[in-house]
Amino acid sequence: MAEPFPTCYLNGEYLPLEAARISPLDRGFLFGDGAYEVMPIYGGRPFRLAAHCARLTRSLAALRMDDPLTAAQWRDVFATLIGASASADLYLYWQVTRGAESGRTHAPLPQIARTVFAFAAPWPAPPADLAERGVECITAADTRWSRCDIKSTALLANVLLRQLAVDAAAAETILVRDGRLTDASASAVHVVVHGEVLTPPNSHEILPSTTRTVIEELADRAGVPWRAAPVSEAQLRAAEEIWISAATREVQPVTRLDGQPVGTGRPGALWRRVHGAFQQWKRDLQGAPW
Repeated sequence: MAEPFPTCYLNGEYLPLEAARISPLDRGFLFGDGAYEVMPIYGGRPFRLAAHCARLTRSLAALRMDDPLTAAQWRDVFATLIGASASADLYLYWQVTRGAESGRTHAPLPQIARTVFAFAAPWPAPPADLAERGVECITAADTRWSRCDIKSTALLANVLLRQLAVDAAAAETILVRDGRLTDASASAVHVVVHGEVLTPPNSHEILPSTTRTVIEELADRAGVPWRAAPVSEAQLRAAEEIWISAATREVQPVTRLDGQPVGTGRPGALWRRVHGAFQQWKRDLQGAPW
């Protein structure tokens, strides 16, 4: 990932990112007590704005917090950060933590001013040879906590799992729990079995991905059959195609898994249809009001 653009938002102010400071007693710093979102910006236009904001509100509610900003206030923050950036294609990161209290206490949850932080960063370009070679992934046991449906800032397990992929010179770590596919360390996973795209149903074990929803809508547009269904580890390893999707990945074809080819070892036909539909949709949305 490239370095963020130099202007950030922190608690009502726009300031240089290098000058931003929070209290060391902030509960986000001490406990990971907060939630966050990442949203693509294409041609200066936020992508799936309502869905990302709704997911943040759900995550905060699960953490027993209200969203500290209104929808109109968030839009103003996003518009300012987009306007201050040096690119029309970028991504926005924003998070809310419970805030800073006078000491370090697990509970009761304090009613204090929230810490609100946001920044913009350049759009991460996909691999130049994505359409020809795809990406390689590894698998690992899913060691994350039991509330993966909350997009929490407490991401240590995800970080360690992603590091396994870095160590293996792979793009991502795909996770298995009790013989079933769940997620990847920072992506949703889609598996093609008998010509149908299967994605594990949302649950406490899986983050409800906004990009996953986009993939499902685009599959409908492209005439690609799909459904939410449990995926066994055996189905994962024997899949005709595997895809990973995320806000900063869009949808990428996995052509090798744990060193073995997936399907033909090349990006598959169904991925090409959905990926093409994704790129066309991005073009169609450019310039539309948000």
